[in-house]
Amino acid sequence: MQKQDGILLESGTNELEIVEFQMGQNRYGINVIKVKEIILPTPITIIPHAHPSIEGIIQLRGAVLPVINMEKVMGLPETIGKNEGKYIVAAFNKQEVVFHVHEVAQIHRVSWDQIEKPSDLYSGDASQVIGVIKRENDMLLLLDFEKIVVDINPDSGIQVEQVKKLGVRERSNKKILLAEDSPLLRKLLSDTLTEAGYGNIEFFENGKDALAFLESLVAEGKKVSDEIQLIITDIEMPQMDGHHFTKRIRANNELAMLPIIIFSSLITDELKHKGINVGANDQVSKPEIAELVLKMDKYIL
Repeated sequence: MQKQDGILLESGTNELEIVEFQMGQNRYGINVIKVKEIILPTPITIIPHAHPSIEGIIQLRGAVLPVINMEKVMGLPETIGKNEGKYIVAAFNKQEVVFHVHEVAQIHRVSWDQIEKPSDLYSGDASQVIGVIKRENDMLLLLDFEKIVVDINPDSGIQVEQVKKLGVRERSNKKILLAEDSPLLRKLLSDTLTEAGYGNIEFFENGKDALAFLESLVAEGKKVSDEIQLIITDIEMPQMDGHHFTKRIRANNELAMLPIIIFSSLITDELKHKGINVGANDQVSKPEIAELVLKMDKYIL
């Protein structure tokens, strides 16, 4: 399966396209923006003492890529052979990885407001599910591939040590609004930004709730720039993504002056135009937390 041409060329539509794949009886999804290609399995080189979820490495057009066994990641019975199933070659967080899955079905276009946040009853910090898409006869589960990779290699995630090297700053009197759907990342960002001197942060799980908060400030007659000095937003969030959130802010005369930094695993040279088109002041790729802090320093005086 190759990616379609002309996918979501317009920025800020609050839509995404999902590659559906199957593991056992369940169906899952990955954002098509993360997918470079889908290929048949190729010969693997086994790495001694690797993480249990790593099958080995492959060479693909000169690049050496790790292959992640999604059966092991998800605790499923091991039924797939090395030469069976499909490889999803993905790129995000400035890295490339391969996910070994049972089967790849098709591409779906959906709106973020169709994607529900998983209930706390069956989800939690350990869950890999970040969204649920209900369909007529079944459900499609949107997985947190960044978390899957960080669980395997913690050094690939946000590191507070990067911030410590920047030195001491005191910005706790400055109020930050931060939209991020991952509970784990909200905790990491809280700890890391507090270490950087930015301890006054209002967190929201998605752009919809964050926008409602900002609009409530306007409705109350408050000067928004006195209440919030900077907005940081992820892109992939249920209900309202970061691009649409940014676009809505720029369309509101009472909010349009607020500086916005997009902090996402989807920031690449090929995709930065999407953030520029909706009016983001800056864009930083996860997990570059030190670069994010330096950008924050730039907009908060």
